[in-house]
Amino acid sequence: MSDIDMSSVMNDLKRLASQAQAQTANRPDIANNTGPLGEIANGNQRSENFGSLLQDAIDSVNEAQMQSSKLKKAFEVGDPNVDLPQVMVASQKASVAFTAMLEVRGKLLKAYQDVMSMPV
Repeated sequence: MSDIDMSSVMNDLKRLASQAQAQTANRPDIANNTGPLGEIANGNQRSENFGSLLQDAIDSVNEAQMQSSKLKKAFEVGDPNVDLPQVMVASQKASVAFTAMLEVRGKLLKAYQDVMSMPV
């Protein structure tokens, strides 16, 4: 394990922080809290319909699964443009996305049950 010069690390961090501040100052949409980047950078989220956000997430998981399925079929028929690592990465991405979606669904159901069991 090598020794780390803390002063050089701190100097690098300070330099990077000043560069980030300069870039933010040069972007009026971030600095003035306008546009999606400015709203996120300043902690103000746009009010979007929760249902549409959830539908978009489900659609992206579905798209990942469809892409994985297409790559698997192409590999099975011997398409020379598709290799095994590409198929495996797409398959794992789809699997992770689906697992994450199931976890979110579980949390949403638990939150709904908690709200429904609250006394009025």
